[in-house]
Amino acid sequence: METVELAAEIRATRPKSRRHELRRQGRIPAVLYGPKTKATAIAISAVELRSRVSASARQRLMRLKSSSPELNDRHVIVKDIQRAPVSGNFVHADFYEVDLTRPLRVSVPLRFTGKAHGVAEGGILQPLVREVEVECLPLEIPEVIDVDVSALDIHDVIHVSALTFPGNVKPIFDTDYPVVTVLPPTVAEAPVAAAAEAVPVEGAEGAEGAAAPAAAAGAEGAAKEGGKGGAPEAAKGGAKEAAGGKAGGGQKKG
Repeated sequence: METVELAAEIRATRPKSRRHELRRQGRIPAVLYGPKTKATAIAISAVELRSRVSASARQRLMRLKSSSPELNDRHVIVKDIQRAPVSGNFVHADFYEVDLTRPLRVSVPLRFTGKAHGVAEGGILQPLVREVEVECLPLEIPEVIDVDVSALDIHDVIHVSALTFPGNVKPIFDTDYPVVTVLPPTVAEAPVAAAAEAVPVEGAEGAEGAAAPAAAAGAEGAAKEGGKGGAPEAAKGGAKEAAGGKAGGGQKKG
C-alpha cells in the first residue's frame, strides 16, 4: 500500500478558543493515539488532509512529518473525521498509530466492476454493503476490493466468501453475508396491476344498476306510506284538540 506524508505539529489544548483560531488559519485540531501511545493533541492542514483522504481510500497509511520528535515518522491511519453539518468541511480528526509489524483490522471499500447480465435484461444492480472488514499488515492495506459483477443474472447474489482478496489480506466475518445482487425489474409490473384493477367483474355492473332503481323505489314507497299514515293521525289529533277547547269553554261560561 502506498504511504503518504502528512505534516503535523503539537497543539495547545487551552484555551478552547485556540481551536477556532486553528480553523481560521486553515488547520484543524486532531488527536493521535494508539495501543502504546498516549493521546496527543496535534494540528494538521485541512487542505492537506482532504487531499490524502478520499472515500475510496479512507484507510490509507500515512507517515507524519513534524519538527517534533514525538510525532515525526509515526505511521498512522485515520480513525474518524468530523465534518461541519452544512459545509462538510473537516473540523476534527482522530489518528491511530500502527505498528508496521503487527496485523490490524480495517474496513476497506468495495468497488463494483463490469456490467451484470441481469442488468442487460432490465434488472437493477443492488449493492448490499459498501465496505468489508479485513485483517492484514498496515503496509498491505488495499485501497479497494474489486467485485466483478459481470456474471450476475437476475436474483443472483455474490457473498463475501466469493470475493478475491490480494496477498495476505484476510476477510473478517461471522456469517457469509451477501454483498451484491441483481433485482428483477419492477417498473413494468405497475401498468399490469393497474389494468387488472380496471377490468370490471362480470355481473357487477348489472348488480349495481339493479340496486340503484331498487333503492329509489324503496325510498319512494316509504315516502308514500309516511304520507298516508301521517295525514289521518294529524286529523285525529286536530279534532281532539278542537273538542277539548269547546269543552273547556263551556265549563268556564257556566
